[in-house]
Amino acid sequence: MSRQPLNDLAAFAALARRRSFTAAAADLGVSPSALSHAMRALEERLGVRLLARSTRSVAPTEAGSALLERLGPALEQIDEGLTTLSAWRDEPAGVVRLTTFHWIASTLLAERLPAFLARHPEITVEVNVDDGLTDIVASGFDAGIRLGETVEKDMIAVRIGPPLRTVVVATPGYWLAHGRPGHPRDLQRHRCIGYRNITSGTLMPWDFEKDGKVLRQPVTGPLVCNSSDLALAVVRAGQGVGWAMEPDVAADLEAGRLEQVLDDWAQPFPGAFLYHPSRRQVPPPLRALIDFLRA
Repeated sequence: MSRQPLNDLAAFAALARRRSFTAAAADLGVSPSALSHAMRALEERLGVRLLARSTRSVAPTEAGSALLERLGPALEQIDEGLTTLSAWRDEPAGVVRLTTFHWIASTLLAERLPAFLARHPEITVEVNVDDGLTDIVASGFDAGIRLGETVEKDMIAVRIGPPLRTVVVATPGYWLAHGRPGHPRDLQRHRCIGYRNITSGTLMPWDFEKDGKVLRQPVTGPLVCNSSDLALAVVRAGQGVGWAMEPDVAADLEAGRLEQVLDDWAQPFPGAFLYHPSRRQVPPPLRALIDFLRA
């Protein structure tokens, strides 16, 4: 049997990992129909069914899983070989695929990424915004950016931001009308703006810490959303209490538009970390991004 084109095998590996024609096709830069046609042709040439298809999903068959187990390390070695070759270039080039959540994308990346792209015109950065915790290996990402406490322990993590705090704020008029809480439990009688995680569907409690004691306080109020911009707009209008990242409200606090309470319960926590799988050699485009964000 003749050897199969490497592109078809790499496409099969991507599809087996992503388990979605749409997602895998987007990764490969082809249409879902073209990918489906290529996979059927590959199966016909091999004489083995590699993929089990349904109307909503696709998964490797037993034969497909066996092929993927052997194919994965080989493709990784080829990728490492190309990475070594690209290191000879004067300017790093290629694609860096990142996953992160909305707050990081709209703050840290929005502030720093334009300058990185200007400095490295041969690098393309793909950013996927997802508030859920994404398996970057299974999903084909080069790296992720999350808060330190959510990074998996088997990843290489690099700090790219300072420690952060979440603070409880409202307008002076709101505190005057409703009183100031002296303890996180007092928030139960206030109009708090809630956050619902779109991936898990859960309503997040507000986390506090004081003298080593951790407290997770459930809250209720007039608005539940997963947009920090919308939540702060309602808080700034005097219609509720917000639990916000301190940098997002620093200007409001300095100007007196908002006032903070429960400061002694707002303890710093690890800030943003870029993390990636352990590799013998980090691809040059990713290494360039890491060095830039660390600086």
